Amino acid sequence: MAGLVILADENIPFARDAFGTLGDVRLKHGRQIAAADLRDVDVLVVRSITRVDASLVAGTKVRFVGTATSGSDHVVFADLDRHGITAFTALGCNANAVAEYMAAAWLTIARRTGLTLRGLCVGVVGVGHVGSLVVEKARALGMIPVLNDPPKARESGRTDYRPLDELADCDIVTLHTPLTVDGPDPTRGLIGARFLSRLKKGAWLCSTGRGGVVDEDALHGALDAARLGACILDVWDYEPAIDGRLLGRVDIATPHIAGYSLEGKMNGTAMTYEAACRFFGVEPTWSAEAAAPPPTVPYVTEIAGGRRDEDVLTDVVSAVYPVLRDDAALRATAALDAAARGRAFDDLRKTYPTRREFRYTTVSAPGASRALLASLRALQFRIARQA
Repeated sequence: MAGLVILADENIPFARDAFGTLGDVRLKHGRQIAAADLRDVDVLVVRSITRVDASLVAGTKVRFVGTATSGSDHVVFADLDRHGITAFTALGCNANAVAEYMAAAWLTIARRTGLTLRGLCVGVVGVGHVGSLVVEKARALGMIPVLNDPPKARESGRTDYRPLDELADCDIVTLHTPLTVDGPDPTRGLIGARFLSRLKKGAWLCSTGRGGVVDEDALHGALDAARLGACILDVWDYEPAIDGRLLGRVDIATPHIAGYSLEGKMNGTAMTYEAACRFFGVEPTWSAEAAAPPPTVPYVTEIAGGRRDEDVLTDVVSAVYPVLRDDAALRATAALDAAARGRAFDDLRKTYPTRREFRYTTVSAPGASRALLASLRALQFRIARQA
């Protein structure tokens, strides 16, 4: 569409290719986008690091704002509405990537601690786009999910949604909520000293939704008291200036990349692009599927005969997504001063290596049990035909 001007975060994959079909595309780092950049811009496309409110868009030509991420707490929708700007959020774009991250992290910690995931009770806080897929992955690994989602409980009346306090008895608690500060179910500080003091001793705490859902001072207290068996953090308060001391204390630490599969990123681009096309009445001509490169790990072979199913699963998953690679990269920044660590945090996200989702890998597992093959299929791996 000739004449449109689009400003996009430079870290949105294929932004120039996709939005270039609509007009002139300018790219800029998301933390540096300012009101002065938008004076002649029609379309703004951001990630979660850019706060979009009246101070950014007032007095500009912007008609459409799209965030190519599942989260939306960085967008003040009321401000956009007051200025007659249409907003779009790519809800669920990276949900499967986050669920696969959780599977990889759980298998890694289970191996490290000598535990078996099968039969463990996992409390899932927030059962939306991400949480519902986390439940599927947990079941694929033989775990028993317990669900907590007050809005869904009210809407559905289902009795399988449990109060948060009941999740304190679970072996694992994993958080997949947005960050909210008002309404009937605010989530800022949801996991604080009260909940952590009631948490089953030795339980694992996992947070991949938004920093601020966990009260980090209270988390330090729980770690001081040795209440947790493991802690997995992908999101942090005050990103990118994260708490260096906390970084050194958790078991898996990653720089807000749980949803950073190539598919998750490209879904965000595609969903936002297609929404912009609908808004301007243009037929989409760019396709994420056509633009995707070949898989990075197309084939994995693991001898399964005579081995525990979970050991084979751990090796297969680690071959496709070695989560400890991401942990090591962030942990290497711990000795930096706060400013340098913040820059490194952003750089790790900007230069994140290509990660493909499980469904693009075919697994050969000679001697595999039916249960192992069922788990692999439930995790969406393709299964090679056995000779």
